[in-house]
Amino acid sequence: MRALVVAGLLVTAAVLHAQDPPPSPTPVFRTESDLVVLHVNVFDGNSDAVPNLPQAAFTVTEDNRPQTITFFSNEDVPVAVGLILDNSTSMLTRRNMVLAGAQAFAETSHPEDELFTIVFNEHVRHGLPPEAPFTQSRPMLQASINRFPPGGMTALHDAVIAGLEHLHEASHQKRVLVVLSDGEDNASQHSEEDMLQRAARSDALIYTVSTAQLSHGVGKPRLLKKLAEASGGAAYDPRNERDVVEAFTEIAENIRRGYSIGYSPTNTAHDGKLRRVKVQVRAPGLKNPKVRARDGYLAPRHADHR
Repeated sequence: MRALVVAGLLVTAAVLHAQDPPPSPTPVFRTESDLVVLHVNVFDGNSDAVPNLPQAAFTVTEDNRPQTITFFSNEDVPVAVGLILDNSTSMLTRRNMVLAGAQAFAETSHPEDELFTIVFNEHVRHGLPPEAPFTQSRPMLQASINRFPPGGMTALHDAVIAGLEHLHEASHQKRVLVVLSDGEDNASQHSEEDMLQRAARSDALIYTVSTAQLSHGVGKPRLLKKLAEASGGAAYDPRNERDVVEAFTEIAENIRRGYSIGYSPTNTAHDGKLRRVKVQVRAPGLKNPKVRARDGYLAPRHADHR
């Protein structure tokens, strides 16, 4: 059995070797190894994303111990992306802003991206119909946002968790949530800690766009920042509706320019404990780069085979 740990998420796959013709039930040969995959963005002093860095420019440590990079990719590959959109009463007058942000994101996306929406008030609803869990169609994405009228309370924690769970159904390995909210929650069954724990165990990048400043400072932008940073994503705090649209565009571009790095950790214990990870970049002519990646993951437990 090969065990794959993608930033703390354990996935298993069996490899079967069959004889031809099989005289008996097919034998199964099992080996076990772990692979931690980190999604990394690198920015220069002007806050511009830095593309085309080689693997040799990156070093990874886990709990201060050097790790050997065994997987590296800087290609523009298709991504699975969920737009998690606040649809409560506070968004009644901002429908056009939400549609413009989603359109800007879709226009910058890869044509093979798997996209979906979750629109939430006190109810967490998938915007796409059940027979279409993902879409590559921009008109269908726009229609999914308008499927339910805005109004009601806010179940942010439940919506983020639902988005992370839906990403499990995606075929693309790189997975992202973009969360538009003021950070408040007054209707979820899950707690704030539940949400943050699920984010820590997931392999998804989470980007947050706060509407708190659009609501005269009402909301929890610090929680949204904590949620984004826990995943290696970024938090945006726009001051006006045009900034919101620009944030969606920038997020889509940064997803395209990122790196994926994998390593088999020297600590092979499946004890459920936190592993602290640090990614550093050194390249000729690149001074004081800012590296954005998750700073740790929760190791799986032996009982976590799911």
